Amino acid sequence: MVASNEVHQAMILAAGEGTRLRPLTLKIPKVLLPIGGRPLLEYILSWLRLQGITEVAINLHHKPEAVIAYFGAGESFGVKITYSVEDPVLGTAGALSKLRHYFTETFLVIYGDILTDLNISPLIKFHREKQAQMTIALHRVTDPCNSGVVELDNESRIHRFVEKPFPEEVFTNLANAGIYILEPEVLNLIPSNTFYDFGFDLLPSLIDSGMQIYGYPITEYLIDIGTMTSYYQAEVDLQQRTVE
Repeated sequence: MVASNEVHQAMILAAGEGTRLRPLTLKIPKVLLPIGGRPLLEYILSWLRLQGITEVAINLHHKPEAVIAYFGAGESFGVKITYSVEDPVLGTAGALSKLRHYFTETFLVIYGDILTDLNISPLIKFHREKQAQMTIALHRVTDPCNSGVVELDNESRIHRFVEKPFPEEVFTNLANAGIYILEPEVLNLIPSNTFYDFGFDLLPSLIDSGMQIYGYPITEYLIDIGTMTSYYQAEVDLQQRTVE
């Protein structure tokens, strides 16, 4: 079902080298790894298009020419793609600093190793109602030490965030799902030409500054394809039609 929302732009974070998926990623970028015979990135683009998002920026670093050769300008996939090639890599948040001119309205960010069937309309509605500068989709995880975990107040505002906590630091299994809704003004808080990470740098800074940062728990299918185990699981899920 096609979602109806007021967001038309998205950023796909795809510059990672996929070190935990080696040797598969030695010769191809992680976002080109096949699932059910199609590259992971193709699923993400199809998902965005179904949400009504057709303007997509993608940052690249590891073998960028392979991604550009496959997807081109995006016409065959129903979107318009703008590429941002990084050398050196700028980090998940630093990637956005090169695209301040591109994002002029509320936009979505998704990590390039996420496979999901989430309907983003309720997420965007929540973001609007809260008048948030940033809203993070959240989900329950089995291993919080490999995620960014959050604590919400009674209004769902995030007042505590710890990226990849040590076991003794874990206080919840409610974690960052790798999907954000952002207002353009947040980009002004990201330094230029500097490695800057969402979890370790930007989110703690925004929370400390008192900005309106909210969390929105989701229950839809979502898997982070960052390891061989999750990669194989995504293939099984697709065969069992857990995700389209």
